[in-house]
Amino acid sequence: MEKIIIFDYGHGGTDSGATLGNRYEKNDNLKLGKDVKKVLEQHGIQVDETRTGDETISLNQRAVIENKKNYDFFISFHRNAFNGKAYGAETFTYILKKPKAVQLATDINNAMVKVGFHNRGVKTENFAVLRLTKADAVLLEAGFIDNVNDNKIFDDNYNKLVLEIAKAILKNLDVEYVPRGTNETTDPRGTNETTDKETFYRVVTGSFKNKRNAEERVKQLKAKGFNSFIDVYKG
Repeated sequence: MEKIIIFDYGHGGTDSGATLGNRYEKNDNLKLGKDVKKVLEQHGIQVDETRTGDETISLNQRAVIENKKNYDFFISFHRNAFNGKAYGAETFTYILKKPKAVQLATDINNAMVKVGFHNRGVKTENFAVLRLTKADAVLLEAGFIDNVNDNKIFDDNYNKLVLEIAKAILKNLDVEYVPRGTNETTDPRGTNETTDKETFYRVVTGSFKNKRNAEERVKQLKAKGFNSFIDVYKG
């Protein structure tokens, strides 16, 4: 059965969210979420969105969008702010704990800590997007946007942050993470370079030197109901 989740990029449009100078939370949320989305889509996951650009969407509208389908997870991307001194990453689930949401929140929080953020833990909160959505819901705070050091962690370790969050989500969807190449960098946007020029045509279940064989494998998988794709890489 195809896995389907929905991403919610906090704030947007006239609601900038937290700020530091010309840096707006709404932009960081959108950028981070969309890059995580790319990695998940490379693994056959369908990722819907509550907003696709710099749009003003109310909390109720976000819930209405989510409740139209039966999603495996609802994940809301945010960055924190307080007084310039608070720091670290944290994740939230609804006050009425759901085991799957708690596990996902724990894994996402660990992913953010892995790239350098201080661990503020997994918490429960009565946020509207957690309360009003029917899917297992998680809200993540990728550091404090008004903390200079947290911004440095976010920027300097950005590619790794994207991949670690994606891996945490894939784990909770029971989908194995497959690197794009044996010498892969931590860039999810496809700018990986390898030293060998030989071309392979890879599907999730294997790698092929012959494109026709790869296409045949994709047909076989699709016939059995698997959402498959060919990913060309140098190896």
